Amino acid sequence: MSVNQQAHVGPPYRQPQPGYPGYPQPGYGGQQIPGVPPSQYGAYNGPVTGYQPMGPPQGSLRAPPASGAPPPTSGAPVPPGQPACSQFGQGDVHNGIPAPAVPVQRPSASQQYMLSTASAAVSQPAAFQYASAPTSAQQLTNHMAGMQIGSASTSAPPPAGLGYGPPTSVPPASGSFGATGAGPYASYAGQGPLPHGLPPTSLSQGLPMAQPAVSSPPSALHLPSQAPGFAPPPMSAAAGVSPYSPAAGVSASPMMQGPLPGQATAGLLTSQPNHATSPPPPPPPMGGPPTGPPMQGPLPPTHPSQPRYPLQQNGSFGQNRGPQPNYNAAYSGPANYGSQPGAPPPPKRLDPDSIPSPIQVIEDDRNNRGSEPFITGVRGQVPPLVTTNFLVKDQGNASPRYIRCTSYNIPCTSDMAKQSQVPLAAVIKPLATLPSEEAPPYLVDHGESGPIRCNRCKAYMCPFMQFIEGGRRFQCCFCSCVTEVPSHYFQHLDHTGRRVDYYDRPELSLGSYEFLATVDYCKNNKFPNPPAFIFMIDVSYNAVRSGLVRLICEELKTLLDYLPREGNMEESAIRVGFVTYNKVLHFYNVKSSLAQPQMMVVCDVADMFVPLLDGFLVNVNESRAVFTSLLDQIPEMFADTRETETVFGPVIQAGMEALKAAECAGKLFIFHTSLPIAEAPGKLKNRDDKKLINTDKEKTLFQPQTSFYSNLAKECVAQGCCVDLFLFPNQYLDVATLGVVPYQTGGSVYKYAYFQVETDQERFLNDLRRDVQKEVGFDAVMRVRTSTGIRATDFFGAFYMSNTTDVELAGLDCDKTITVEFKHDDKLSEDSGALLQCAVLYTSCAGQRRLRIHNLSLNCCTQLADLYRNCETDTLINFLAKFAYRGLLNNPVKTVRDTLINQCAQILACYRKNCASPSSAGQLILPECMKLLPVYLNCVLKSDVLQPGSEVTTDDRSYIRQLVTSMDVAETNVFFYPRLLPLTKVDVNSDSLPTAIRNSEERLSKGDIYLLENGLNIFLWVGVNVQQGLIQNLFGVSSFSQISSSMCALPVLDNPFSKKVQSIIDMFQAQRSRYMKLMIVKQEDKLDLLFKHFLVEDKSLNGGASYVDFLCHMHKEIRQLLS
Repeated sequence: MSVNQQAHVGPPYRQPQPGYPGYPQPGYGGQQIPGVPPSQYGAYNGPVTGYQPMGPPQGSLRAPPASGAPPPTSGAPVPPGQPACSQFGQGDVHNGIPAPAVPVQRPSASQQYMLSTASAAVSQPAAFQYASAPTSAQQLTNHMAGMQIGSASTSAPPPAGLGYGPPTSVPPASGSFGATGAGPYASYAGQGPLPHGLPPTSLSQGLPMAQPAVSSPPSALHLPSQAPGFAPPPMSAAAGVSPYSPAAGVSASPMMQGPLPGQATAGLLTSQPNHATSPPPPPPPMGGPPTGPPMQGPLPPTHPSQPRYPLQQNGSFGQNRGPQPNYNAAYSGPANYGSQPGAPPPPKRLDPDSIPSPIQVIEDDRNNRGSEPFITGVRGQVPPLVTTNFLVKDQGNASPRYIRCTSYNIPCTSDMAKQSQVPLAAVIKPLATLPSEEAPPYLVDHGESGPIRCNRCKAYMCPFMQFIEGGRRFQCCFCSCVTEVPSHYFQHLDHTGRRVDYYDRPELSLGSYEFLATVDYCKNNKFPNPPAFIFMIDVSYNAVRSGLVRLICEELKTLLDYLPREGNMEESAIRVGFVTYNKVLHFYNVKSSLAQPQMMVVCDVADMFVPLLDGFLVNVNESRAVFTSLLDQIPEMFADTRETETVFGPVIQAGMEALKAAECAGKLFIFHTSLPIAEAPGKLKNRDDKKLINTDKEKTLFQPQTSFYSNLAKECVAQGCCVDLFLFPNQYLDVATLGVVPYQTGGSVYKYAYFQVETDQERFLNDLRRDVQKEVGFDAVMRVRTSTGIRATDFFGAFYMSNTTDVELAGLDCDKTITVEFKHDDKLSEDSGALLQCAVLYTSCAGQRRLRIHNLSLNCCTQLADLYRNCETDTLINFLAKFAYRGLLNNPVKTVRDTLINQCAQILACYRKNCASPSSAGQLILPECMKLLPVYLNCVLKSDVLQPGSEVTTDDRSYIRQLVTSMDVAETNVFFYPRLLPLTKVDVNSDSLPTAIRNSEERLSKGDIYLLENGLNIFLWVGVNVQQGLIQNLFGVSSFSQISSSMCALPVLDNPFSKKVQSIIDMFQAQRSRYMKLMIVKQEDKLDLLFKHFLVEDKSLNGGASYVDFLCHMHKEIRQLLS
């Protein structure tokens, strides 16, 4: 079936996505340090590249995805309103991308999820057949009125396997979930403060969540009024309050619509930290929550005979599904964090199997959309998820590998956009690497006249331009200006008004292509020289002693044979140079005519200059003997150094001056170990201060301590000098300041804390190899043009901007993304839709000046339901994380957190109010495409940047903050919601992977081995009861106790299980842009706590909420907005 076929486009398409849950991680830097407690978090080493999803999971077939219609099979009737075939065949595209005659069918936005505890008791049609209208039985809701989320009483034992008790000593979390968008931050999110003080009925009505599924019945999530098999709570025990408002007198009786008499309407205790505090609040009389008078209103039905919730996988609450794949047993409830002694047994908490599951959504999308190519010919199509492996056929819109949007159907008016609060943004990765099965963009050469452009707005020729007057003129699709077609470009039109050479010209028929730029597009009107790479090595005491200097020199001898080159070139055109430094700089002349390299020392670091021109930048093949001799000598020359101080600013200045003298762009690879405290420009002081955390001054930790580096970055960009920085710190070195130049020049920062050659060599060398070899453009300028009605207003990423429209990048590599937010400046029309054109002018690694163009057409809507039906949660979370991480520079962390929660509550409240069918206020109703928004948002809130544990360093937070800012959607997806695979379920004879499981400790079994990856680290978790045979096959030892947790690689063993696990690890490594450090975690061992930090659906030790608790909190916020 062609993917153009509208019948297929329903929610299977756009399931919310997996993703972003809290990738909290302490210590992103290196490995365990001797003598330091093991909470050193795994080395955070870098952005994550796309989940390359695997083949279909093994295991029994599951019921049709609740969130989307199964694709019609050939004989199945096509749902009404959906054409049985695509209206455009492969080649049948009219000028511009046709808008679908029938709007692409996504789940109707008004349908909801229905989560119901009684789903087993009420006979529902098996697996909602999505075409029928919802029946009343399917609308079943169970007022989960007495729900207690979070503070279970201590009398109930915590579930087995939780290795820690109530976090009594946990300091308050970095920001409590306020119900309000705090004042100073209101403008940051573009919305006013929320009303304070909602009545404390919040949770009692249950948390039904609804999500439209493809014409499926409403799905609402109803918090259980009472768990099957539990006695109803004593009348006096009012429903417990979510941990967001620890039960300090705000406890609501089931079904109460207002405050308990005699209680202040405290609302959501907005100032309380979102974790159980210690000591607990003074208990109200009777030793339990406040009792209040008899309840107003009848008790909800209790269904005592109900069985447990049917396990439901996809958050399509209400469907009777079989157990989720690879989950061992029903979730047994959270640990008893900080509960009050002597309280009556708590009412049943929400069953985690009944709320939306990222794993189910990912699996459904893979099954529904992984087999067909994604054909880009239709306007406003939502692509498959980033976790789905799919091929793209470019038929006029750019591939989702280059551009992904938060919504593919944007509101026609700014009022509608403001009402929904859904940010309109595109995440653009202009030089993205394509899989080998997809053709790279064609290079079009129009000769000396250059690319054809609109006279007024300067947009480049693209498939949406309209040719008129027999082909003699064309009307611009962006500004409507009419431009003459140059005589050499003229071609006749066919009977449909399309040029006869439509298919012969990439710029008329494809979404992405390149133009060869003329001399007018070059600096100073002359063609550029090929770029250069300069390697600048810190040779201070720390660097030499750790073995780092020797390691770098050995690697460079062979690595320089692999410099990037244009497709068919014999050798790379890139020239190389070498500098070493401590308090002074040493330049090396490696001219091919010399017998030995020559060293020149510059001691006057206050006035940096380059002491030689000829012989500093050389061709690798010509000077091989000389620089090989140099690389052999450097480690010996500095072997006995006692110099511990380093400079940093002058090192960048020297590299930039060398490129300026050679009149070329290029990249500096700087290997640096310590805070630059030697007397020199850019000297820094140690300003690390943990006391600033959770104060208004915390933001200063993320800001550079001097403006010197921002000014230097500006000069580097003007010269086309990009900086990649490799850091090897043993203590604080101020990443927030040192990272400024790499960040503003489009470069990268890599960090290896407590570097040791034995354990970190593989990760560092793999990162260095990839960084040197990857495709990169230099001296780049990017501009995004839009059709009338919207314009690009804000940009996020690693770049510099000297005006409001041009994104300048000294270097732009294949891993970097630029995120662009759009705002309305006029009305849009449903007929013409909206267009984006991203143009990047850059110098290729051979010195060729090129323009890369990406075009995308989006639909426009007058109904909010159409907006909510065409959103992409993964992209939305990518944008929100970047927006929040930038907000930290100027706002307190608590304000940033509150703003995020407030904005998401407004997005979901707007949907509930305007798109969902009427239902009780006790239901949480989520749009099908956004049903994972709460779980992913919670992961962003729990990340180490926004809610650090005590072991996360200031440098770690700055490093991650910068890293996430340039991540693509696939990388943020796995970073915030890590991928967790059960290895004992692996089929060694098949290429497919076992189905992932949800990130919760409840899902782990002591008899299994699990692999968890988040793009920076890979953890191999081994349960205490794993069979001896598996341990022997994987680790080559005979028992659990003999496994060494200090291993950084698995032994190579000749058995199918070992080979399969190794191939999975290799495959994960290949999918990510940085090499992930492997850590072996034995259950109940010291690293186990670090591992649990990544189980993002659970409560975190530093106060982050569990998914269930956060869902209830979001429900409360939404109801507050609606009331």
